[in-house]
Amino acid sequence: MSQNQQELDSDITTDGDVVIDNEEELIKQCEEIWKDMEECQNKLSLTGTETLTNSNAQLSLLIMQMKCLTAELGQWNKRTPELTHLTEDALVTLGKEEFQKLRCDLEMVLSTIQSKNEKLKEDLEREQQWLDEQQQILETLNVLYSDLKNQVVTFSESRIFNELKAKMLSIKEFKEKLLVTLGEFLEDHFPLPDGNTKKKRKNIQESNAQLITLNEMLEILINRMFDVPHDPYVKISDSFWPPYIELLLRYGIALRHPEDPTRIRLEAFHQ
Repeated sequence: MSQNQQELDSDITTDGDVVIDNEEELIKQCEEIWKDMEECQNKLSLTGTETLTNSNAQLSLLIMQMKCLTAELGQWNKRTPELTHLTEDALVTLGKEEFQKLRCDLEMVLSTIQSKNEKLKEDLEREQQWLDEQQQILETLNVLYSDLKNQVVTFSESRIFNELKAKMLSIKEFKEKLLVTLGEFLEDHFPLPDGNTKKKRKNIQESNAQLITLNEMLEILINRMFDVPHDPYVKISDSFWPPYIELLLRYGIALRHPEDPTRIRLEAFHQ
């Protein structure tokens, strides 16, 4: 019993001595580090008192940086790596902590990626909807373009032709109506010498020529003007009653040929 107690006391004494030695070693290392820091501080204070001139300011700054880096390198070279003696349980605990931290980081990254994926999915759906709408608009515009193209073809070919045909028919009807009205007016106010508007044979001055009405004379002059525009003059025949010829010439409705007085033409009122 006493022997075991002595062994236990010797172990405790040994452990206590080891702890004291470790403390002393740590204190010694701290003192050395403190001395190194004081040396660095003194060097920095001495370096800071140097004044930089305008000529070599950049060179002096580089020299100061080199001195600081050299001092830092010397301190790192003096230090020796400290090895920490850890037990298996401590290593397992540290490993679990590292894995737990890594798991939390990965879960955070996963959550962020899922959020981004959801947002990208919503953006994709919105863009797809916009694309579908644009496709529908394009199809509608293509249909409208085809319809308008067909309408343009119809308008340029069939519709214009029908409109021109209708206008020509209207003008023709108006012309015929105007000619009928003019004929009725001339028959009522400018009859033949015997008072009859129909064609009669002239029995005066031993002439067998058939007189024509003023309306027929104007019709001959008008047709000549439009059928032969380069030579609108008409030869005065015996069927033209001289008073009517004089009437047309006096009021400027007809003109004589400048070289042949036996030919007359209608005044070009349409020019």
